[in-house]
Amino acid sequence: MSERLVVQTREIEPIEDLLAYADPAAPLAWLRRGDGLVAAGSGVAATIRVAAGEGPSRAAIAAKSWRSLCAEAEIDDPISLPGTGLVAFGALTFDEESAADSILTVPSIILGRHRGRSWITRIGTAQDSAPMPEAVEYGPHWAGTVGPGAQTPEGYQAAVSAALERISAGEVSKVVLARDLAGTIPAGSDLRRLVRALSTGYPDTWTFAVDGLIGASPETLVTAHRGSVTARVLAGTIGRGADPDADTIASASLASSTKDLDEHQYAVQSLLVALRPHVRAMAASEQPFLLKLPNLFHLATDVEGELSDGESALDLVGALHPTAAVAGTPTDAAITAIRELEPFDRGRYAGPVGWVDAAGDGEWAIALRCAQFRAETGSDAPIAVTAYAGAGIVAGSDPETELLETRVKFRPLVDALA
Repeated sequence: MSERLVVQTREIEPIEDLLAYADPAAPLAWLRRGDGLVAAGSGVAATIRVAAGEGPSRAAIAAKSWRSLCAEAEIDDPISLPGTGLVAFGALTFDEESAADSILTVPSIILGRHRGRSWITRIGTAQDSAPMPEAVEYGPHWAGTVGPGAQTPEGYQAAVSAALERISAGEVSKVVLARDLAGTIPAGSDLRRLVRALSTGYPDTWTFAVDGLIGASPETLVTAHRGSVTARVLAGTIGRGADPDADTIASASLASSTKDLDEHQYAVQSLLVALRPHVRAMAASEQPFLLKLPNLFHLATDVEGELSDGESALDLVGALHPTAAVAGTPTDAAITAIRELEPFDRGRYAGPVGWVDAAGDGEWAIALRCAQFRAETGSDAPIAVTAYAGAGIVAGSDPETELLETRVKFRPLVDALA
């Protein structure tokens, strides 16, 4: 962050497939229904990394560093659409004590699309008039293998039982426990194929790829645009039926489940309490609605409001994360339980993932239905992959049922890997 960034955005002919321009080995992307942002190639103009121990809130540190970077930048953006101008892609850790870094990455070239309009943003330390980048042909199809990770199915059910004991003792009202799958994919795999499979198969989710974290999240943590704020809470899940009649039975069961409704209410209240100091005229539906995805139903509640304090999307990320939907209630006790009951570091799983621009606007989701990919630099060894899925544990939860819920949540990624 030593040199001032020079940023230029220009409108271009519409691009149908943004992913075709991304780096096959390390795609940087944020997509939904074909719209979104990708980094063209592998060039990076700036990086902000925040490690454990640098402060009480990595999001706050990242937000401060981002403001400093933006204040010095020279930005030429006559288009002024969501995602134009100076933009950073970000992925933050779930736990402040995680050994993984939280990261904001500013690519050298960003291609974007929004409601039929496309643009190119060039970012560097001098005015850049480099030609439009070329699309890169997709590499061959590949398949990966995953199996039990640090938390086995048996271990997960034992952890759920231990969480229920803490709930009975009054230590927590809800705790979200995750388990992992570990495996490999072939060296040299074109990771854009996984991103495209998730984006095509689950178009209503946020499909993301940031620093090796790839997934398709149905849950918006927060969106900020010109003073307006929106968020979506998901908590309470059931698998889809095999036919329309079974679907109807499943959705009715979820909508009337006291256990799932209680779990959902914890998550909604958690978000409202965290958001209230920063917004005015906040509104949320009284009853959750059913969100239908290709493989499951969620209970969902949308929240919206108007920013009252001029804070950025990153500031709101820091205020909202971790929500009860991915941690539990009360938050501190739930985080403690997670650290003691999960035999792994979540890293960026269930953390905030998204983008932020120079005005502080941005879109952030919770990193769910995702996996972390780690390739050894210069190595021909297979690429390591760790996938994660979790379930909310409340009074009345059943260990075997919660295990089955994680299997349903693993399906999008496991299917795409295969």
